Amino acid sequence: MKSETLKPVEGPALVLMTVAVSLGIFMNVLDTSIANVAIPTIAGNMAVSADQGTWVITSFTVSMAIVLPITGWLARRFGEVRLFCFSTLLFTLASILCGLSTSLPMLVVFRVIQGAVAGPMIPLSQSLLLAHFPPEKQGLATGLWAMVAVAAPVIGPILGGYITDTYSWPWIFYINLPVGLFSVYFTWAILRDRETEREKLPIDYIGLILLAIGVGCLQILLDQGKDLDWFNSNVIWILTIISTISLSFFIVWELTEAHPIVDLTLFKSRNFTIGTVAISLGYMTFFGSVVVLPLWLQTQMNYTATWAGLATAPLGILPIILSPLIGRVMSCVDLRIIVSIGFLFFGGCSFWLSMFNTDITFGQVALIRFVQGVGAPCFFIPLITMLLSGLPNNRIASAAGLSNFTRILAGSFGTSISVTLWTHRESIHQSKLVESLTSYNLQMGHALKQLQALGLSINSSFAQITNVVVRQAYMLATNDVFWVSGFIFFSLLILVWFARPPFLAKGTRPAVD
Repeated sequence: MKSETLKPVEGPALVLMTVAVSLGIFMNVLDTSIANVAIPTIAGNMAVSADQGTWVITSFTVSMAIVLPITGWLARRFGEVRLFCFSTLLFTLASILCGLSTSLPMLVVFRVIQGAVAGPMIPLSQSLLLAHFPPEKQGLATGLWAMVAVAAPVIGPILGGYITDTYSWPWIFYINLPVGLFSVYFTWAILRDRETEREKLPIDYIGLILLAIGVGCLQILLDQGKDLDWFNSNVIWILTIISTISLSFFIVWELTEAHPIVDLTLFKSRNFTIGTVAISLGYMTFFGSVVVLPLWLQTQMNYTATWAGLATAPLGILPIILSPLIGRVMSCVDLRIIVSIGFLFFGGCSFWLSMFNTDITFGQVALIRFVQGVGAPCFFIPLITMLLSGLPNNRIASAAGLSNFTRILAGSFGTSISVTLWTHRESIHQSKLVESLTSYNLQMGHALKQLQALGLSINSSFAQITNVVVRQAYMLATNDVFWVSGFIFFSLLILVWFARPPFLAKGTRPAVD
C-alpha cells in the first residue's frame, strides 16, 4: 500500500461530487422526517393502530443510533468511499423494499436495515466533502452540508403530506430510487481512486454488544416513554435500568480496550467536547420546539398537517441562502461570534414565541420562523467546524460519527422532554384556570348568560367554556416551552466562548494505490 498526498478535487468534478454527496445526505435526512406524517395512513392501510405504526419511526431511529458512533471504525476497516457508496446503495434498496412491504412487521424489518445503513452516510458525507475540497473552501463545504441537513427536515413533512395525499404512502420511499442511484454512481466515479487507507482492525464484540443494547433500549425508552406514561410503566423502568448498566459498562470498556469500536478519547480534545456539547444541547432545544409548535397548531389551532407544515416551513428559506455565505466568511471571522449570533436569533425568537396568544395568525407564525432561519446556519456550520478543528484527517470520520450520534440522541431527548413538559404544564395551567371558574366569579356568570342567550343549554355552555380553558392552558404551556428554550439558547452563548481558537483542521489525507 503506497501513500501520497491527494490534491483537492477541482472544476466540474468538484461540483458534481458535491451534488452527488449532498443528494445522498438530503435523501437520508429527508427520509427521517418524511415518514412521520404518513404514519396514520400506513397504520390504516396495514390494519394496525397508530401506536403500533410509530414503530416505523422507532425501528429506523434505533438502528441508526446504534451504527452512527461506530462509523469511524467501519470507515477505517472498509474505506470511506466504499462505505459511503455501499451504505447509500443499500439505503436505496431498503427504501424500495419498504415501499413494497405488505405488513407492519415486514416494513419494520426493512426500516431497521434502512436505519442501520443510514448511520454512516451522515458523518461520511461531512468527511468526504472536507477531505476533497480545497483548504480555502472547506468552510463552504461545511456550509453546503449544513444547508442540506437543515432544509431536509423542513421539506420532509410537507413533501410527505403531499405525496401521501396525492399518490400513496409507498411513494415516499420510491422517490429515493433515482436520487440514490445518482449519488452512488457519481460519488464512486469521482472518488473511487481516492480511497482512504484501510486497516484490518479486530472487532470489539463486547463493546458492540454493549452499545447495541444500551443505545437500543435508550432510544426505545425515549420514543415510547410518553405513550407508556413514563416511569409509571414497568417497561420504562426495565429499559432505563438496562440502558444505564449497559452504557456505563460500555464507557469503561471502551476507555480500556486496545481497539475500541468507538473512539471516546476524542473527548480529550477541548474544542471537540465543547462543540459537541453545544451542538447537542442546541439541537435538543431546537428540535423540541420544531415538534411542539406544529403539534400545538394542529391540536389546538385547528391547522391541518399541511398548513402546519407550511407555517413552520419558512425556517428553511434563509439557511439555503445564508449557508454558503457563512461558509465563505468563516475563515476571516471568529467562529464563536457567528455561533453567538445564531444562539441570539434562536433565543430571541423563542422568547418572541413565548409572548404569543391564541389570536396568532398564520402570517405571524410564518414570519417568526422565517426570522429564526438566520440562526440555523450560524449555529450548525461554525459548531461543526469548531468540533472538528485540530483533528487529523484520519479521525474526522470518527469525530463526525460520534458528534452526530450525540446530536441525534439529544434530538430524541428534546422531543420527549418538550412534549412531556408541554402536557405537564397544560395540566398545571388548566388547574389554575379552573380554580377561578366558580359561581362567585361575575365574569363566569356573565359568560354563561351570554351563551344561554344564544340558545345553548347550560351543559353546552359549560362545555364551550371548558374548551376555551383547555385551549388557553395549552397556549400557556406552549409559551412555557419556548421560554425555557430561549433561556437554554442564551445560556449556550457562554459555553461556546470556552472553545480555543484557531479552529483549523490539521494533517493530510493519504491516497491508496
